[in-house]
Amino acid sequence: MTENNQRKQQAKLLRVFRKIHRTTGAFLFIFFFFVSVTGILLGWKKNSGGLLQSKSFQGTSIHLKDWLPIDSLHKNACKILLDSISKESTLELERIEIKKDKGMVKFIFAENFWGIQLDGATGQLLHIERRRSDFIEKVHDGSILDDYFKTGNGLIKLVYTTVMGLALLIFSITGFWLWYGPKRMKRK
Repeated sequence: MTENNQRKQQAKLLRVFRKIHRTTGAFLFIFFFFVSVTGILLGWKKNSGGLLQSKSFQGTSIHLKDWLPIDSLHKNACKILLDSISKESTLELERIEIKKDKGMVKFIFAENFWGIQLDGATGQLLHIERRRSDFIEKVHDGSILDDYFKTGNGLIKLVYTTVMGLALLIFSITGFWLWYGPKRMKRK
């Protein structure tokens, strides 16, 4: 193959990569926007002064032997949620976080991102929080759509994260080639 043909092949390849890069970018722009903004917010959540994620408050004892049983703490958290937030709140838990080193338990409810922090030993309320970072995380990974459409199996999140991961891989490859290809052509 002559040098001129090689240059034409490289130029053709660059045009193809540029088209893939441009088309993928245009098609996924809004998704990249959400992923980047929510990613920045999630990176800053612990440094947001409690706006995105509340601090973990300190309980009275870090020794589990001093703690009340989890079912007692759970009943207390449910009572606090109903009394303090809304009598109509559902009591479905998303998860329980035990912070032994803080002497505290967080009950995170599935509805509306509420969290109740209780002293593990006394069961007293330490803090009621709106878990904005959980909402942001669900937007970031696409699982908010699974919640909205009640898919229950995380299929939308799986498809979304696969598409976004592949798009990032394609952007990395095509972007590198769009940078490196012209340099390579100039050298030859």
